[in-house]
Amino acid sequence: MSEKDPHRYDDMIHMPHFKSKKRPQMSLHDRAAQFAPFAALTGYDESISETARQTERQIRPGEAEKAELDRRFRILSRHIGERPEVTIRHFVPDDKKSGGAYETARFRVRGIDLFERALIAEDREKYGLDYILEIDSEIFSQECEESPSEESATMDLYETETTE
Repeated sequence: MSEKDPHRYDDMIHMPHFKSKKRPQMSLHDRAAQFAPFAALTGYDESISETARQTERQIRPGEAEKAELDRRFRILSRHIGERPEVTIRHFVPDDKKSGGAYETARFRVRGIDLFERALIAEDREKYGLDYILEIDSEIFSQECEESPSEESATMDLYETETTE
């Protein structure tokens, strides 16, 4: 009996498959799920993807850029009633890690909220003034150069940092 008989199960091959009368037959999908790969570390793949995701540092504009942004915000505030269309490049901070990403948005301006320091779009979306790096609109090219007295009479809309 040390040698195995290759025909010892021939009588069983043609028998019908057993079906339980007490339990319903498992679907093919559920049967396949039993043999699916097991993820011992749930969330590991998402964690690796999040770690690999790159963010950018926020660019701080220099004094000349701040002055130009401030000038454009003042022009914009004078034309708010016209609901001018603007294109901005702004920084969006990342919720999960330091840094963020720069996005471009195009919209009609509804207003400027000086308390929250935000540009308000027609759809009521708010864009922080301190996160806006660039702003462009047709009104800037149409606007005449401001007089120095007019410039000094308005407050700075773009916050300048103080160094200690």
